[in-house]
Amino acid sequence: MVPKIGIVTVSDRASRGIYEDVSGPNIETVLREYLATECEYERVVIPDEVPEIVASVRRLAGQGCALICTTGGTGPAPRDVTPEAMRQVLEKELPGFGEEMRRASLASGVPTAILSRQTAGIVGKSLVINLPGKPDSIRVCLDAVFPAVPYCIELAGGPTLEGNPARVKVFRPRK
Repeated sequence: MVPKIGIVTVSDRASRGIYEDVSGPNIETVLREYLATECEYERVVIPDEVPEIVASVRRLAGQGCALICTTGGTGPAPRDVTPEAMRQVLEKELPGFGEEMRRASLASGVPTAILSRQTAGIVGKSLVINLPGKPDSIRVCLDAVFPAVPYCIELAGGPTLEGNPARVKVFRPRK
């Protein structure tokens, strides 16, 4: 069975077609580089609404997505509500992901990284990671956390995903 990955772009304007979603396709591009395992990808674009974010994450988890990446809605603006949605849907929060993504963004010269409210956690057997909405920041954040992603998915009961050693060094404890 081919593992599934869900990508949720949270954006009022992209969901209304005011501009093209660039962040969702960017996430897929980066993940295809990092993963040696062939995966099936599903991308959705939704507005910044807590019920829609919760429903999308639950639906993708229910469809068996091993990894669900959201992009957008993690800042302090009034319409940024992804963290509020995560509080409703995550069964286990993994705050180290957000801490590491903010650290990497700060190190790459983004002083506003401290404003980000990114997090990650588990829903069923799915790992959910909240990424920033800025396309350039997606690779910075995934570079920072991806080495732990495949092992985290295994610990949650999901499938084994192999990293592409030419692009990323995945961590797994010695057996």
